[in-house]
Amino acid sequence: MTVDNEEQTPELSGPESGDDVEASADDVEAAGGTKASRLDEEGDVAADYLEELLDIADIDGDIDIEVRNGRTYISIVSEDKSDAGLSSLVGRDGEVLEALQELTRLSVLTATDSRSRLVLDVDGYRNQRGGELARIAQDAVDKVKETGDDVALPPMSAYERKIVHDVVADLGLVSESEGEGQARHIVVSPSDD
Repeated sequence: MTVDNEEQTPELSGPESGDDVEASADDVEAAGGTKASRLDEEGDVAADYLEELLDIADIDGDIDIEVRNGRTYISIVSEDKSDAGLSSLVGRDGEVLEALQELTRLSVLTATDSRSRLVLDVDGYRNQRGGELARIAQDAVDKVKETGDDVALPPMSAYERKIVHDVVADLGLVSESEGEGQARHIVVSPSDD
């Protein structure tokens, strides 16, 4: 895990005197600590939760923690590619993975009293699915450009919709999420330009 933990001691104003006083480490931690230390703690709590889950389920896997762009990324990987245990953590269309990610976030919330935006991946599923989503978005953009009509995509998770929205925007068209719950999906439209 690579995190820049270089902390600076902030200066706080004195309540009556107006003088600057240095904050102690306890003051900084009471104010929420640094973002890097919060993300480190988030990763550690999540890894502990997932290790316990893997032990209970008797599934072999290594947990990698990475912090980038202000978000914690946790990956469960296995050297043994024939291990069916990890694929059971992904489920059909990533449904089990999404549920496991939400449970992991709740574990972090319970332990730290702060909401988590961590992203959980199992055996590279999110990278593989990201490539598929980019192709789906490209196909939809091509169809919109060819016909001039809106194209509705199948329902997707919030994470998947974000990937598609980004790809569509990069390709110069407009996309919007419609529907609710499990039926929430993206509609790709021609740009207003």
